Amino acid sequence: MTGAIPQAKRAGRFRRFLERLSAPEEDAALASEEDASGAGCTPIRDCGDRQVVRVTGTLRTVTLQPRAGVPSLEAELFDGSAALDVVWLGRRAIAGVEPGRKMIVWGRIAMNRGRPVLFNPKYELRPLGQE
Repeated sequence: MTGAIPQAKRAGRFRRFLERLSAPEEDAALASEEDASGAGCTPIRDCGDRQVVRVTGTLRTVTLQPRAGVPSLEAELFDGSAALDVVWLGRRAIAGVEPGRKMIVWGRIAMNRGRPVLFNPKYELRPLGQE
């Protein structure tokens, strides 16, 4: 019976694996909320439709999605309180806009399918390695 791992030991490994995956995101969420208040930004959860806002967070995803036949670069910005979709119409790529990058964006919020969206926002990329 060599090579067999007892069921209890396997469950413990899996649980520890899941804890390691979730813990950094919770820590990052708290740090992101502190960054938002320190940079004079509004938490995403407090943003309303048609409101002009300045928000900061970390890009979770960046994808190329055509909208009405026009290329658009779409990203999800997360600040620890909520997520915001950021869309640059007519762009296929923007140097430095990649998952894991911290940035500040500002513009007017629109609601699209119940989610807040910033179309063609002004933005500032945060330096790499800056906490």
